[in-house]
Amino acid sequence: MIHLDGSTLSLAQLVAIAGGTEVALADSAREAVEQARVVVERILSSQDVVYGVNTGFGNFASVVIPPDQLSQLQVNLIRSHAAGVGEALDHPTCRALMALRANVLAKGHSGIRTHNLEALIAALNAGLHPYIPEKGSVGASGDLAPLAHLALNLMGEGVALENGSPVPALDALKRRQLQPISLAAKEGLALINGTQVMAAIGALALDQAWSLVRHADLIGAISLEALRGSRRAFDARIHQTRPHKGQLDAAENLWNLLASSEVMESHRNCGRVQDSYSLRCMPQVHGPTRDTLAYVQQVLEIEMNSATDNPMVFAEQGELVSGGNFHGQSLALAFDFAAIAVAELANISERRIERLCNPALSELPAFLVAQGGLHSGFMIAHCTAAALVSENKGLCHPASVDSISTSAAKEDHVSMGTIAARKFRDVVGNVRRVLAIELLAATQGLEFLKPLKPAKPLTGVVNALRQKVKPWDGDRYMAPDIEAADALIAEGNLLELVGFQLH
Repeated sequence: MIHLDGSTLSLAQLVAIAGGTEVALADSAREAVEQARVVVERILSSQDVVYGVNTGFGNFASVVIPPDQLSQLQVNLIRSHAAGVGEALDHPTCRALMALRANVLAKGHSGIRTHNLEALIAALNAGLHPYIPEKGSVGASGDLAPLAHLALNLMGEGVALENGSPVPALDALKRRQLQPISLAAKEGLALINGTQVMAAIGALALDQAWSLVRHADLIGAISLEALRGSRRAFDARIHQTRPHKGQLDAAENLWNLLASSEVMESHRNCGRVQDSYSLRCMPQVHGPTRDTLAYVQQVLEIEMNSATDNPMVFAEQGELVSGGNFHGQSLALAFDFAAIAVAELANISERRIERLCNPALSELPAFLVAQGGLHSGFMIAHCTAAALVSENKGLCHPASVDSISTSAAKEDHVSMGTIAARKFRDVVGNVRRVLAIELLAATQGLEFLKPLKPAKPLTGVVNALRQKVKPWDGDRYMAPDIEAADALIAEGNLLELVGFQLH
């Protein structure tokens, strides 16, 4: 059980919640939420005009709504704003965004009633999978469209997903013994104003990216063995003269992964002076990706524990103040940067695949198969990797450099942060598949060096792959092999087989 207090949620905790861990509202947060609601009720009784409480929204901010229509105002807001399109977000992403929205509300700056916040948490714990189309947010005024689909489900309207199929949201609530919520003044706006969709998508992609950068070291080390390279370039003394933390970590990983290698010992005096950049410079390429991910995580975890509503309630002063914390620029820039950094893992991986497949560079059979000509081997697997790398180049064009005016020019600069998060997610998936192809190619290269054995930390990894994918002694259906290697990387179990913790 993870307790949400609006201030201390970590990336690791969010990933656990996405995977099924339940949450509860911290006692301290409950008190803050109740105090904020008192302020909203006091303003309502005073009949002061406050944006989002008793006015219209966006360009209708100057329209004052009569007291007897304030609840209908909130319902209308949710129904009209649930205008997303495209594929539905998967269940883990929905769980993450529900937890993030609950955590923001728990800060006590939104003015929601406690029982409606508890209803959101109950829906999360009961496994409700709201139907939330992934497209429709421009990333300022928050993720209005997708979050409105979540609120619509909590109201018992629209559709939810069960086993991938749409069902009436009211039926999905009833099956979980949950009651639909009703909305009072300010509550609809409190549920949809914020950056939680972009944060959820980006957070789960970031968690995968951290795994991929470690896999890149591991798989790159296997490639270096297959290509009979040297680990001398990973000598700590070299990297201590340029002490970027990510570079130091990558060099240490590679040095340790390649210890006690029969393959390397066999060519100690071969006369080769230096390896190519894709081998020798792995720390200098994989390392900056690490540093970038660390920066992105810092930005993300601040955002995860920030108030992103508008207007914001300040209970101690008894005020509601309009501002712009819903603007997603911080995350938009961070996720664009993350996509670029992770894509570089595939760029350099594809170059190692090329070296493995090219007999002029590898001193291995062409395309890693005997009887070349009759058999094509890894020829088109390399093409697939090249296609994914090229696709990433398009995906890495920053979403955050774009803006478009909406809401009759009231919202005249937007972040496109949700688009940045989705592109980051897609880049991560492509990179994982490129690394899967490299893993297959590198282990196939080792087949031609037998009876020499790879370094001890790599042996368990090679054996684990061989339990799923047999060596290539001739052409066969390639796609299932790529899928098997991709699954091994996605599961993360390979990292546990090296005998020590990779940075």
